[in-house]
Amino acid sequence: MDSGQSVEGRQWLVVCLCAQWCGTCTQYRQGFEALAASHPEARFVWLDIEDREDVAGDLDIETFPSLLISDARHARFLGPLLPQLPVLARLLVSLQEAGLVEAPVSVAAQDLRERVLAAGMA
Repeated sequence: MDSGQSVEGRQWLVVCLCAQWCGTCTQYRQGFEALAASHPEARFVWLDIEDREDVAGDLDIETFPSLLISDARHARFLGPLLPQLPVLARLLVSLQEAGLVEAPVSVAAQDLRERVLAAGMA
């Protein structure tokens, strides 16, 4: 999904970690893309963890969809999320309203954020 502007020009990064074979992910994708249109402050990225193992790394994803949400500097959330778009929308808004943080939520989340950026996906 390419909405034309890199993450450097935006404050937030939202990465959906999925797999092509996952029916839940397939159903979730259209809504994920629609949600992206309503959040111009964020860069939304669809990451198939099997097609892009170089980016996904050795993360052990057991539940789809799983999401990475990052502000301009730090990963703020990494984990499974109910496949309901209002849940993602509320989480994103709540993280934004919480303001800046001094450190990422975890080293694994920050490392994933850096790999997504290094791969040019955002």
